[in-house]
Amino acid sequence: MSHRNARTTFQGRLLIVQRRRDGWPQAHIAAAMGISRKCVAKWLARYAEAGEAGLYERSSRPRSCPRQTSAVVEERIVEFRCRERRGPDWIGAELGVPARTVSRVIARKGLPRLAQLDPMSGEVIRASKATAIRYERERPGELVHMDVKKLGRVPDGGGWRAHGRGPGDNRDRDKTIGYDFVHSLVDDHSRLAYSEILADEKGATCAAFLDRALAYFASHGIARIERLITDNAWAYRWSLREVCAAHGIRQKFIKPHCPWQNGKVERLNRTLATEWAYRQVFISNDERSAALAPWIEHYNTERRHSALGGLPPVSRL
Repeated sequence: MSHRNARTTFQGRLLIVQRRRDGWPQAHIAAAMGISRKCVAKWLARYAEAGEAGLYERSSRPRSCPRQTSAVVEERIVEFRCRERRGPDWIGAELGVPARTVSRVIARKGLPRLAQLDPMSGEVIRASKATAIRYERERPGELVHMDVKKLGRVPDGGGWRAHGRGPGDNRDRDKTIGYDFVHSLVDDHSRLAYSEILADEKGATCAAFLDRALAYFASHGIARIERLITDNAWAYRWSLREVCAAHGIRQKFIKPHCPWQNGKVERLNRTLATEWAYRQVFISNDERSAALAPWIEHYNTERRHSALGGLPPVSRL
C-alpha cells in the first residue's frame, strides 16, 4: 500500500508504462505527472524486469539486521516483564539494555501495559482512572502527600497465600483477625517516603504519625514542610490542624472522589502492596510488620525510581 503522500499508485505506474509505449519521452511523462525523471525511470525498469508485478510496493525491511536484539535477550525481557511486572526502565537496568529497546520488545510481543494488569495476580483488568496532567514540585518540602493503606492482618501460621484458599483460611467470617493501617507520607519532589503500621486511622493517631513523619523528614534534610495534601477524611480535616499550625504547614485537600489528585502517595500504597506486603509469604503478622522499616529504607536509598531517572529518592536531597 502506498503511503499517504505518494505521488503514484499502482494505476499511476501503469499509466507511466502506457505513455512510454505511446512514445512519450520520459521527461514529458515526469512533467505531466508531477514526478521526477528518476522516478519514471525506476518504474519503467521494474516493469521491464518483472512486468506488472514489479509495479507493486516492495518491503523496505532490510535483508539483514546485524544489531537486532537477539532472541535470547527478547525472551529474558518477556520473562522479567511477566514475572516482575516492572517497567522498561527497571528491566533495562537489570538486563543492561536500553529502556527503549525493552519498550519495543514489549510492544512487538503484544504484552499488555502495566496499567491494565492487576498488581497482585498479573491478570489483565480494566485500567483505572488516569490523568494526563502531571506535575512535580521544584524543591523538597514544598508539598507532601499523606494517606492510609488498610491491609488485612496475617494470621499466625500464615493465611491463604501460604496454604491456599479453603474453609479454614482467614476469609472465614467467623475468624476475623482485623486490619493493619499503614500510614504514609511522601515528598512530592524527592519521593522520600515514611510509613508506619498503626492500629487505627483515628484523628489522634494520624496527628501523632504526622509529628513523627515530620521528624523523619527533618533528619533527612527536609526541615521545612510548606504544604500537606490529603483526601477529605474527617481525621485529616479536623485532627491535623494543630500539628500543621505548629509547623507552619498549609493544608490542601483533593477534590472528593478524585484519589488520583493525591497520586504520589496512592502510587506508594500500590508499591507497598506489591513489593512489601504481598511480595512474599509471611507466616505471621509480626513478621510482615518487621519487614516494613527495612523496605522503606531500601525504597529511599536503593530502589530505582522511574520518575527520578532511575535514582533513589535520597539522590535529590
